[in-house]
Amino acid sequence: MTESKISLATDRAPAGQPSATPAASPPGGERLDRQTRLTLAVLVIGGLAAVLDTTIVTIALHDLVIDLHSTVVTMQWVTTAYLLALTAVIPVVGWAEARLGGKRLWITALATFLVGSTLCALAWNPLSLIVFRVLQGCGAGVLMTLMMTLAMRAAHGRATARITASISLPIALGPIVGPVLGGVLLHWADWRSIFLINVPLCLIGIAAAWRVLPADGPGAGSRVPHLDVVGLGLLAPGLAVTIYGLSRCGDAHVVGGAAGTAGLLAVGLLLIVAFVTWALRRGGRALIDVRLFTRRSVGSASLMMFLVGITLYGSMFLLPLYWQVARGRSALGAAMLLIPMGIGSLLTRFFIAHLVERFGAPVVCFVAFLVTALGVIPFAFADARTNVIWLSAILFVRGLGLGALMVPIIASAYVGLEPGEVAHASMQTRSLQQLGGAVGVAIGAVLLQALSGRGVIGAFQGAFWVFAGLALLASFASFAMPKRA
Repeated sequence: MTESKISLATDRAPAGQPSATPAASPPGGERLDRQTRLTLAVLVIGGLAAVLDTTIVTIALHDLVIDLHSTVVTMQWVTTAYLLALTAVIPVVGWAEARLGGKRLWITALATFLVGSTLCALAWNPLSLIVFRVLQGCGAGVLMTLMMTLAMRAAHGRATARITASISLPIALGPIVGPVLGGVLLHWADWRSIFLINVPLCLIGIAAAWRVLPADGPGAGSRVPHLDVVGLGLLAPGLAVTIYGLSRCGDAHVVGGAAGTAGLLAVGLLLIVAFVTWALRRGGRALIDVRLFTRRSVGSASLMMFLVGITLYGSMFLLPLYWQVARGRSALGAAMLLIPMGIGSLLTRFFIAHLVERFGAPVVCFVAFLVTALGVIPFAFADARTNVIWLSAILFVRGLGLGALMVPIIASAYVGLEPGEVAHASMQTRSLQQLGGAVGVAIGAVLLQALSGRGVIGAFQGAFWVFAGLALLASFASFAMPKRA
């Protein structure tokens, strides 16, 4: 039922592709051998670099706007482009691993991330930075998708609970460490340092992977998948053009005006519709098997992951800017005020599985989204005199809500699926979360631009109201999920 079982099902299959039957795993208390422990350490290093870059940049957006003489609407693409690239790459990983092998693909992805990070640090204007972030996101998408597959393969289906806990460590630490590390770096250096910090991490990761990861080769899986080039050519630009059109909605002075924005949205949506039509014709051979969305478990989990992405990344875009622009805090001060949210998210890992088993996924998600909304509503009322320590403490509550969402959604995604369908479902739910993140960041930027006439505080208040409302709507969508995972 959990994502770790998917990886077991693909023990000798390419990442993201289904295989015959899941392997049985011995008790989770079994000790891991030295080679497996080293493999996990190598994978965590690479995964940490990718996850950190989804949050470390948010604390630098204010500096980027000033230093590159840009606007919030433009600079939000530093995050949005990264998430879109990450989303587009996820369905391709299985095909790439079948041809390169897991070790070669992992090292290639780390090298791509390294080159992207170096180029980001050398960026000379907003466009160059956004383009280089796409390259970074491509590497990150492979790393985050391949990580669990390589870990389970190294453990040969043993100690799955321990493997899952180890591999999910970067995901749990990212929201805590990313903003704080970014704040420290910006306190002592400029925004380029948040990209240069990846260089030693990637070099260590490449050297360690070359030495530790077991050698494999092309075609190591049970079958070599076919890459749906047409589907990729329709979906990737469709999503990018749609979100670009969305990001223009808050600016009345963009080139082409409202007609140009409407045209972009129409083109993007037509490309997405064309992809869906194409994917329905190809069925299981499509880039994404859209037929699975008709299953209640997959469809509801995908919707919930999309909403989680909007809520999580939208808030991580707004909050650092709020502390720095509206409340006058430094990058380091803003990062420190965000720590309670990360701690709250981390703490839920210790009890959320018990709550899901006792109350079921829909109830847990309903309450979690309500708590998430309650954690942002005080910001919608806050003015320039509201105590920042109290607001920071409220973020602990928001963190509890956000941290409680992932486990029940992932657990419910695979209810009633055949073994050959679970890998596709895993890929689709992960993709929808990243896509939701890109949409959430774009919505945040559009709201700040559209509400700028209310003043700085008023614009943030309005944006926080919208995200509180989205979390409340998402809470009621929770009941579309299967009652028991």
